[in-house]
Amino acid sequence: MEKSAVILAGGVSKRFGQDKALVQIGGKPLISRVFERAREVVDEVIVVVSSMAQKESYALLFPRKTEIVVDVYDSRSVLVGALTGFMKAQGEYSLLLPSDTPFVSRDIIRLLFEMSHNMDAVIPRWPNGYIEPLQAVYRTGSALAAAREAVRKGEARLQSMISLLKRVRYLSTIVVKEIDPHLTTFFNINTPSDLKRAERLINRKSTAQKSEGCL
Repeated sequence: MEKSAVILAGGVSKRFGQDKALVQIGGKPLISRVFERAREVVDEVIVVVSSMAQKESYALLFPRKTEIVVDVYDSRSVLVGALTGFMKAQGEYSLLLPSDTPFVSRDIIRLLFEMSHNMDAVIPRWPNGYIEPLQAVYRTGSALAAAREAVRKGEARLQSMISLLKRVRYLSTIVVKEIDPHLTTFFNINTPSDLKRAERLINRKSTAQKSEGCL
């Protein structure tokens, strides 16, 4: 197996007020949109949650064979979620994704995998230096070792794991913009207003597709 995807769904969603991954958007749970886009590109998708109760509710959303795993540590952090996912991933390379990016680009995912050969990570980076570690591809074994070491040191941020990787390639968002002009691949939903904006984008795309079908 070559490619895995790890979707992190164990966040608290404080700003949203509920488990936002289950919120309906365009007639589907938010996380289902992320899952479907990732599944088209990888060999397996692993969903990481924070509790057994969450695992049980999520199991109703995905195909029966989907791997849904609970964080290996009680402390909720993105790093622990990534560690949990890397422990289960069978692919040589793993795509790490959040559960709240409904427009994640399949073409960008493919590009990240293409660039990952002989790399420990390929991570999008903005001109100001900000990186997108939750829409990046990692060599599973290297990332697992680095995540374990970072957690052992009491760290909670993905940057702590990334700093331990030897071969990291950064993909400029300027290049990403050539594929995704509006960079909606990075658009994540944190608030009800974000949800409304996403709904508008979905409706706009649906209307455009219907118009093209009539031509």
